Amino acid sequence: MSAASDLDASRFWLDALKWDENGMIPAIAQDAASGRVVMFAWMNRESLQQTVASGNAVYWSRSRQRLWRKGEESGHFQKVISIRADCDGDVLLLAIEQVGGIACHTGRQSCFFLELRGERWVAADPVLKDPKAIYGN
Repeated sequence: MSAASDLDASRFWLDALKWDENGMIPAIAQDAASGRVVMFAWMNRESLQQTVASGNAVYWSRSRQRLWRKGEESGHFQKVISIRADCDGDVLLLAIEQVGGIACHTGRQSCFFLELRGERWVAADPVLKDPKAIYGN
Protein backbone atom coordinates (compact mmCIF):
# COMPACT_ATOMS: atom_id res chain seq x y z
CA MET A 1 0.00 0.00 0.00
CA SER A 2 1.44 3.41 -0.92
CA ALA A 3 1.72 6.32 1.48
CA ALA A 4 -1.05 8.17 -0.40
CA SER A 5 -3.48 5.26 -0.15
CA ASP A 6 -2.52 4.80 3.54
CA LEU A 7 -3.50 8.42 4.12
CA ASP A 8 -6.80 7.98 2.27
CA ALA A 9 -7.58 4.85 4.27
CA SER A 10 -6.78 6.69 7.51
CA ARG A 11 -9.49 9.26 6.99
CA PHE A 12 -12.14 6.84 8.24
CA TRP A 13 -10.64 6.41 11.70
CA LEU A 14 -9.85 10.11 12.01
CA ASP A 15 -13.39 11.08 11.00
CA ALA A 16 -14.81 8.66 13.57
CA LEU A 17 -13.44 10.88 16.35
CA LYS A 18 -15.19 13.99 17.70
CA TRP A 19 -12.85 16.94 17.29
CA ASP A 20 -13.62 20.19 19.12
CA GLU A 21 -14.29 23.49 17.35
CA ASN A 22 -10.52 24.07 17.12
CA GLY A 23 -9.87 20.64 15.58
CA MET A 24 -8.46 19.26 18.84
CA ILE A 25 -9.08 16.20 20.97
CA PRO A 26 -7.87 15.68 24.56
CA ALA A 27 -5.28 12.94 25.02
CA ILE A 28 -4.35 11.25 28.28
CA ALA A 29 -0.99 9.48 28.46
CA GLN A 30 -0.96 6.52 30.84
CA ASP A 31 2.05 4.38 31.74
CA ALA A 32 1.29 1.00 30.17
CA ALA A 33 3.09 -0.96 32.90
CA SER A 34 1.85 0.78 36.05
CA GLY A 35 -1.44 2.29 34.85
CA ARG A 36 -0.45 5.68 36.27
CA VAL A 37 -1.65 8.73 34.35
CA VAL A 38 1.49 10.70 33.51
CA MET A 39 0.15 13.63 31.52
CA PHE A 40 -2.64 15.28 29.59
CA ALA A 41 -2.21 17.09 26.27
CA TRP A 42 -4.07 18.00 23.10
CA MET A 43 -3.85 16.38 19.70
CA ASN A 44 -5.00 17.48 16.28
CA ARG A 45 -5.37 15.29 13.21
CA GLU A 46 -1.77 15.80 12.12
CA SER A 47 -0.30 15.02 15.54
CA LEU A 48 -2.41 11.88 15.84
CA GLN A 49 -1.40 10.74 12.35
CA GLN A 50 2.28 11.36 13.15
CA THR A 51 1.90 9.49 16.44
CA VAL A 52 0.51 6.47 14.63
CA ALA A 53 3.14 6.65 11.89
CA SER A 54 6.15 7.11 14.19
CA GLY A 55 5.11 5.07 17.22
CA ASN A 56 6.07 7.98 19.48
CA ALA A 57 3.64 10.49 20.98
CA VAL A 58 3.23 13.74 19.08
CA TYR A 59 0.95 16.40 20.56
CA TRP A 60 -0.21 19.89 19.62
CA SER A 61 1.40 22.54 21.81
CA ARG A 62 -1.11 25.32 22.35
CA SER A 63 1.54 27.59 23.88
CA ARG A 64 3.97 27.12 20.97
CA GLN A 65 1.25 26.78 18.32
CA ARG A 66 3.05 23.86 16.68
CA LEU A 67 3.44 20.11 16.77
CA TRP A 68 5.25 18.92 19.89
CA ARG A 69 7.11 15.66 19.63
CA LYS A 70 7.21 14.59 23.26
CA GLY A 71 10.86 14.27 24.25
CA GLU A 72 12.25 16.41 21.41
CA GLU A 73 14.04 18.64 23.93
CA SER A 74 14.26 16.45 27.03
CA GLY A 75 14.95 13.08 25.45
CA HIS A 76 12.02 11.66 27.44
CA PHE A 77 10.05 10.20 24.55
CA GLN A 78 6.76 8.35 24.88
CA LYS A 79 6.69 5.06 22.97
CA VAL A 80 3.03 4.40 22.18
CA ILE A 81 1.84 0.88 22.99
CA SER A 82 -1.84 1.43 22.17
CA ILE A 83 -4.37 4.18 21.50
CA ARG A 84 -7.97 3.96 22.67
CA ALA A 85 -10.92 6.30 22.30
CA ASP A 86 -13.68 6.65 24.87
CA CYS A 87 -17.27 5.63 24.14
CA ASP A 88 -18.13 9.09 22.79
CA GLY A 89 -15.01 9.30 20.64
CA ASP A 90 -14.04 12.63 22.17
CA VAL A 91 -11.08 11.63 24.38
CA LEU A 92 -8.01 9.54 23.60
CA LEU A 93 -6.08 7.32 26.01
CA LEU A 94 -2.51 6.53 25.01
CA ALA A 95 -0.87 3.60 26.79
CA ILE A 96 2.80 4.55 26.67
CA GLU A 97 6.26 3.52 27.75
CA GLN A 98 7.85 6.66 29.19
CA VAL A 99 11.48 6.61 28.09
CA GLY A 100 13.67 7.75 30.98
CA GLY A 101 10.75 7.54 33.42
CA ILE A 102 10.11 11.31 33.42
CA ALA A 103 7.00 12.73 31.74
CA CYS A 104 6.80 16.18 33.37
CA HIS A 105 8.90 19.23 32.56
CA THR A 106 9.38 19.61 36.33
CA GLY A 107 11.52 16.44 36.33
CA ARG A 108 8.84 14.22 37.86
CA GLN A 109 7.42 10.90 36.72
CA SER A 110 3.96 12.43 36.22
CA CYS A 111 2.50 15.88 35.62
CA PHE A 112 -0.12 14.93 38.22
CA PHE A 113 2.13 15.39 41.25
CA LEU A 114 0.11 17.98 43.18
CA GLU A 115 -2.17 16.51 45.84
CA LEU A 116 -4.88 18.39 47.68
CA ARG A 117 -4.27 18.08 51.40
CA GLY A 118 -6.84 19.97 53.37
CA GLU A 119 -6.97 23.34 51.63
CA ARG A 120 -3.45 23.22 50.11
CA TRP A 121 -1.89 21.73 47.02
CA VAL A 122 1.26 19.84 48.01
CA ALA A 123 3.93 18.33 45.77
CA ALA A 124 3.40 14.66 46.59
CA ASP A 125 6.00 13.19 44.20
CA PRO A 126 9.74 13.78 44.18
CA VAL A 127 11.74 15.47 41.44
CA LEU A 128 13.68 12.67 39.72
CA LYS A 129 15.94 15.00 37.77
CA ASP A 130 16.50 18.74 38.05
CA PRO A 131 14.81 20.45 35.07
CA LYS A 132 17.97 22.57 34.57
CA ALA A 133 19.89 19.33 33.95
CA ILE A 134 17.23 18.27 31.43
CA TYR A 135 16.71 21.53 29.55
CA GLY A 136 19.86 23.46 30.38
CA ASN A 137 18.20 26.69 31.52
